[in-house]
Amino acid sequence: MSTHEAPQAGDLEAARLLLARLGVNPADLLADTAGSTERPVPTVAEWIPVVTGLVPPSTARAYRSYWARAEAAWGERRLDEVTASDIRAQAEKAKATAVVRRNSRGGRSAAENFVAALRCLYRHAEDDGLIDERRNPARRVTTPRRLPSTRRALPDERLSEIIEVVAATGDDPELDTLLVRLHIETACRRGGALALRLRDLDTDQCLLFLREKAETVRWQPVSPTLMRHLETHARTRGATHPDTPVLRYARSGPLTRRRYDHLWNRVARHLPWARAQQISTHWLRHTTLTWVERHFGFATAHAYAGHTDSHDNATSTYVKADLTDIATALATLTGEDHPLAHDRRQH
Repeated sequence: MSTHEAPQAGDLEAARLLLARLGVNPADLLADTAGSTERPVPTVAEWIPVVTGLVPPSTARAYRSYWARAEAAWGERRLDEVTASDIRAQAEKAKATAVVRRNSRGGRSAAENFVAALRCLYRHAEDDGLIDERRNPARRVTTPRRLPSTRRALPDERLSEIIEVVAATGDDPELDTLLVRLHIETACRRGGALALRLRDLDTDQCLLFLREKAETVRWQPVSPTLMRHLETHARTRGATHPDTPVLRYARSGPLTRRRYDHLWNRVARHLPWARAQQISTHWLRHTTLTWVERHFGFATAHAYAGHTDSHDNATSTYVKADLTDIATALATLTGEDHPLAHDRRQH
């Protein structure tokens, strides 16, 4: 029941006198606000192209299918007309219709990515003052809890089997063995390897400039042997300009993600255990970082991985590894001296 009391006659008269003194017509207070300078809230379909142009290409590529789903569901609705329940419902649909693969987890990643994509849209709308934080429906949707990864470090004998298959099969073993060694030494992600340019090779100090996800960048030590092979590979396959990609096919230009797909599909055909466990490039990252952590500690492994996130414990604020620590770990891993490493210790 409303507790609002009707205004008294004296109050109304006082209000009229005040408005008259201010020169305001009461009808003006009810007039249409079309002349207001406040920006209209765009529709979902109008806002998606704007955000696509604001985020990095890798983010736009990752969220494109989820934004398309949102546009199909609510394209003509304004951003402030979409509710948290709407987003939850579409996240569940994304989960239910996710492509089923051998390593699928019931569509949880699809639901998580859909919510993340919507949060990205609404975060930019908040930043532009188009929607208030308290009216942001994406903030009120909880993302599905991410399950622990099934990836793990590969035992030495399994890693040796992969290297043998890569070196003995395929139409370009030289390229594939170079790829595998690059990922084992640097623990870089696939995107970091594909983004390598000729200018990213510091041959004097045996360093690679890696550009990876979330626009992170870092210098990563590599062995003199790998550096020599990378430079030779690039030069003999037509890389001459500083911005030319390093990793290249024998005849058809820069490497693409498809090469990785072909490589691991071939490994899976020859190694049943690799097919059963869905071994991929990221397993090499797990393998190297686990080895570094066991022999040189968490701080060095964290730096080796190129992680920039903060930790939960206070000690990590003070205990950090630098490029010299990473180079020392690499020198021990490869058995080769590195120009930036400490004298190699026995681990």
